[in-house]
Amino acid sequence: MTNPAYPSNPANSAMRQHAPATERNREPILAVLRRVLPARGLVLEIASGTGQHVTHFAAALPELVWQPSDPDAEARASIAAWTAHAGLANVLAPLELNVERTPWGVDAAQALVCINMIHISPWSATQALFAGADRLLGSGGVLYLYGPYRRHGAHTAPSNEAFDQQLRSRNPAWGVRDMETVVALGEAHGLMCGEPIEMPANNFSLVLTKR
Repeated sequence: MTNPAYPSNPANSAMRQHAPATERNREPILAVLRRVLPARGLVLEIASGTGQHVTHFAAALPELVWQPSDPDAEARASIAAWTAHAGLANVLAPLELNVERTPWGVDAAQALVCINMIHISPWSATQALFAGADRLLGSGGVLYLYGPYRRHGAHTAPSNEAFDQQLRSRNPAWGVRDMETVVALGEAHGLMCGEPIEMPANNFSLVLTKR
């Protein structure tokens, strides 16, 4: 069923951005999401980027309503174009959402999904993300995080160390975070982290559940 919020438009193909990493990691991420997301409800995706992830997940998990978001106007246009291309009725129009600014435009959600944002943003954005998850999620709600992490004070692979250096050269406030610090921040907001799930290309899935 076509979503009337996204009328068919030939220009949509030109607006659809492509991220090669998304094509590579979407199936492994979906495999985890199938296990940890609720059967029904609203899933808010933070920093949706191109929109390739949310449309892939929404097509595979049609009982969930997906709310994409991104602070960047071009990204939101790409999300809308991908949604129109896929003809999905369970993806809402993308929100202009910067985690460090409130209100977010969503009062409650059953789950939050945030992929590859924590290391490409200042630490204050991660703090704001967890504060928002605390506000929006009820007991049993899920915050899903994906990306690279340091563990026990060390990188998990030389490629991650090089990536971290590259990020910090672009912006000193960015960088691969210590998993233990992220987990502790979650606990301070009533979000308890299960066992980290190793993912391809030296990434991890973290699944945090609201008490």
